[in-house]
Amino acid sequence: MSEGDSIGESVHGKPSMVYRFFSRLGQIYQSWLDKSTPYTAVRWIVTLGLSFIYMIRVYLLQGWYIVTYALGIYHLNLFIAFLSPKVDPSLMEDSDDGPSLPTRQNEEFRPFIRRLPEFKFWHSATKGILVAMTCTFFEAFNVPVFWPILVMYFIMLFCITMKRQIKHMIKYRYIPFTHGKRKYKGKEDVGKTFAS
Repeated sequence: MSEGDSIGESVHGKPSMVYRFFSRLGQIYQSWLDKSTPYTAVRWIVTLGLSFIYMIRVYLLQGWYIVTYALGIYHLNLFIAFLSPKVDPSLMEDSDDGPSLPTRQNEEFRPFIRRLPEFKFWHSATKGILVAMTCTFFEAFNVPVFWPILVMYFIMLFCITMKRQIKHMIKYRYIPFTHGKRKYKGKEDVGKTFAS
């Protein structure tokens, strides 16, 4: 391999200016993501705000319904992945290779692990809104369609998908929403304290 053949290197073996710029930009972006991790409510409020701005933009422009439909389908897929367990219990039913969700009261408690964690769900949903917003600035994405059919089709798809997901949750007895760690009550301490 000759000098300067590797990715991001200039002829003299040092990283190129463009590579350093995008590398630094990626580091700054990752730093902001890391700082936003503990602020779940704020992150989702910002995403809902972006979504509201996007809906107002589409309403005022009276177009880009295909982009909005694609965004809705994308968000539906993210939501289903968020509700699904990492290891599908229907696939683990026949084999005893790994952990599965408890199906009886006396089985060991195993926490629900999502296929798509909350942070990645938020990050992907926000990026999807920003991409859709960017598409509204280009006339090429404004495909003329009769939007009520798209709305009806999306509602029908949402109902069918959620019905299937809820049946799966009932069949394998898992709840994707938890509120903190389980608290167990011990016996009341009625004995005297031991002092030496």
